[in-house]
Amino acid sequence: MRCVGRLAELIAASAGALSRATGRGGGTSLPGMVLNRLEPGALARLGGGLGGGAVYISATNGKTTTARLLSACLRADGRVVTANAAGANLASGVTAALLARERSKRTQRDSGWTGRWRRGRTSGPSWLRRRGAANDHGHPESPRTTSGRAHRASRGTGADPGRPESRCGGIGVFEVDEAALAPIAGALQPRAVLLMNLFRDQLDRYGELETIAERWGELARSRSLGPATTLVLNADDPALARLGSLRNTEPMFQPYWPKGAPEAAEMDPLDPTARRPFLPPALERIGANPPNVVLFGIDDPAVGRPDLPHAADTVRCGNCGNPLSHDLVTVGHLGHWRCESCGLQRPRPHISARRVQLDGLDRLTLTIGGLDPTNGTDGTDRAGGTSGIDRPDGTSGTDRADRTDRTDGTDGTDGTDGAVEVDESARPHAIGEALDANGAGIEIEVTAALGGLHNAYNVTAAVAAAAALGVPPETIRAGIAGVQAAFGRAEQVSLEGRTLRLLLAKNPTGANENIRCLLDEPGPLNLLVVLNDRTADGRDPSWIWDVDYEPLWDRAGSVTLAGDRCWELALRFSYGGLDPARFEVRESLPEALDHAVAATPTGGVLYALPTYTALLDLRAELVGRGATHDFWHES
Repeated sequence: MRCVGRLAELIAASAGALSRATGRGGGTSLPGMVLNRLEPGALARLGGGLGGGAVYISATNGKTTTARLLSACLRADGRVVTANAAGANLASGVTAALLARERSKRTQRDSGWTGRWRRGRTSGPSWLRRRGAANDHGHPESPRTTSGRAHRASRGTGADPGRPESRCGGIGVFEVDEAALAPIAGALQPRAVLLMNLFRDQLDRYGELETIAERWGELARSRSLGPATTLVLNADDPALARLGSLRNTEPMFQPYWPKGAPEAAEMDPLDPTARRPFLPPALERIGANPPNVVLFGIDDPAVGRPDLPHAADTVRCGNCGNPLSHDLVTVGHLGHWRCESCGLQRPRPHISARRVQLDGLDRLTLTIGGLDPTNGTDGTDRAGGTSGIDRPDGTSGTDRADRTDRTDGTDGTDGTDGAVEVDESARPHAIGEALDANGAGIEIEVTAALGGLHNAYNVTAAVAAAAALGVPPETIRAGIAGVQAAFGRAEQVSLEGRTLRLLLAKNPTGANENIRCLLDEPGPLNLLVVLNDRTADGRDPSWIWDVDYEPLWDRAGSVTLAGDRCWELALRFSYGGLDPARFEVRESLPEALDHAVAATPTGGVLYALPTYTALLDLRAELVGRGATHDFWHES
């Protein structure tokens, strides 16, 4: 069976190499697709080698950036990270990343054995060269048995066996497509799951938001998330904040009989005279904070909007169906929400951005703090597992991450535990809290080379997840400070004396946030807007009518429209009030790029707003012109 697996890996890896050699792609998905077909259990088998477990990050917007931020925090903490950094976020992409890791380890191990064999030929008797050095009893002993597990883990890698990270199988950080999350978690149980937002996107593929929310709710209730799996949720998204309460086996909307109800009075609830509606105890259920749930959000009123945008998605209560009210609106429908009908409201997050300072497309500074454990939403301690930074019991949160004993009885100092241990102490405490040595809430200031309020959420999410995984605050700060924008996410490319900024715009909320950032940029805005309607974009481009392009008209310099549906864009811009004489339409992307560059003054900035496949087309054109590298080199 092992030989069959090795053969399947060889075939899959060869397919990826062939894809790269022929220029058909980067081999970020194809190897995994082939391997999963040849060996259906490959994902679970390869993922089993991750001693620190797997972390899944899923959202409509921000997966790639947040995965990059979290990976940087973990690497700064000395952990070996495996990631699908090129953005291949289906099961094939995760398997391909794990396959690349396994083959890299095997190559290093084989090269280590080769080096030792060559060194062995230079001295010593022949029987020692063949079998290794003698042991304490004078008998020859194979290197395979001389140093135990530490030797086996570090051989051929140059690692220091004394460091826990060197003896660990590493940790996986994978961005995962919204629809693929449940199947992937079912194949490889995660150590943590980070769910950040749900916005309208690719309706022909996903359906309405409620469809994805329901799938994620089923995942929260299922055994795919073990009792030790940490669930990190955005408290500002009404569709996600309630998922933590589904960690138990009860359905969210199970009828509830309060004190004084017919059932409490020993009356038959089915008696027609006793029937009356009873709402679920919204505040109690969502404020109960089951073990291993971390909530994050933004608590700075200075960055709020006065009203919901017209393209907001989740605007009704998931409990009773009535309209939600907002005390603070941040991005799309995110913010401080509440239902005045049933009492359901945004829970107070464990980790929150208390001050947000935005500085264009290239910088933001957040003051992120945790809660005092005695000041929860219900006035009680937060229940749960491990503290993300320091625990109130005075021990370090890293003790329970990669350095505890495993359930299989082996020594956990090698970091090869598959999941975070659940805290079973008598005194419950907050998960993910930032606490000082005296148990009081602390704040850390984090600066990132990213811009926009949407990236403030990405950074806060990464901090919450890193804290839940036991990364110290100063390490989090250092890790995030070194992260640059991912490909297509405000990425900068120099082209013919101009600066090209690529801002992926694949749905109404994402496009509106990019426009919000552009309006803070100085000078006239030279724009290249590219709209495709391929499978990865969604076949229905009608979402562009929910994008608020109109504020750009007064600031627009040159405007060039391109893509498979460029004339649909032209119609949208015309109906939006932009004089057709002020924009140019080019069906050919290379011609559109040439025109947009020529219309941008030398030394100026050209802002490109492409959909997903349009971004890939545009970057391929830029690679062909020698302006940048292929996106899969991000991995």
